[in-house]
Amino acid sequence: MIKDKNILIQNGVDLNKSLELFGDMTMYDESLGDFMAEVENKLYKIAHFKDAIDMPNYAILVHSLKSDAKYFGFTKLAEIAYEHELKSKEKNIIFVNDNYNILMDEANRIVELVKKYLSSGNNTVLPLIKNEDTNKVVSIDSNKKTILAADDSEIIINFIKKIFANEYNLLFASDGEEAINYINQNSNYKIVAFLLDLNMPKVDGFKVLEFMKENNLFKDIPVSIVTGNDSREINLNAFEYPIVDILKKPFTPEAVKNIVERTINFKQRY
Repeated sequence: MIKDKNILIQNGVDLNKSLELFGDMTMYDESLGDFMAEVENKLYKIAHFKDAIDMPNYAILVHSLKSDAKYFGFTKLAEIAYEHELKSKEKNIIFVNDNYNILMDEANRIVELVKKYLSSGNNTVLPLIKNEDTNKVVSIDSNKKTILAADDSEIIINFIKKIFANEYNLLFASDGEEAINYINQNSNYKIVAFLLDLNMPKVDGFKVLEFMKENNLFKDIPVSIVTGNDSREINLNAFEYPIVDILKKPFTPEAVKNIVERTINFKQRY
């Protein structure tokens, strides 16, 4: 049934901006379901890293929360999470502790708002089911080309899946370590394009790029960066490696289709 968009709009959600990414309300609603399936676990991890005074991993998680909030038009949450990202990168533990409740209060407000929206037009609240197989590939179709996407946001992973699942085999990695494992098994997968996020837990995107450089793998696997990082310096550093291009988040389906096509058709010069 049709859901009541006014529930979002009247509570400060920039829905028009979000639809520039998602295209229509059907894609937006499906992606909101993905967000709800993972947000509780994300907030738990944020709390864990805050309590453990692990600012590097705290920064990665609030960055991911900020990105999700930007995608869905949760402007206030995105702004608060971004401030936490900056301060945690500075290892400003005092700021994080003093402002942690502000972050959580807004995050929990958004969770309750989304629950209300998703259940509008329906008599029951939609179940929130986490897909444990998001990063698994059941089988490889030898008649299809294979794309590897490494990103710690399940929203982005599912967005890419919706766009390309019928056309390509898809491999998904939630961190750089998983991505390297897939790269090491490329003889099985024959990856024709690699979409790489830079800011990931465990092993970040730059370490993946360095691994590929050390092992002379760019000639076999063309790479494009997909990132929400607006730092000019970081993006210039990425071009020190023989990547194809950089796509900034949030992106439209057309933009990601274009960069995949360019990546597949890219010919390295050695």
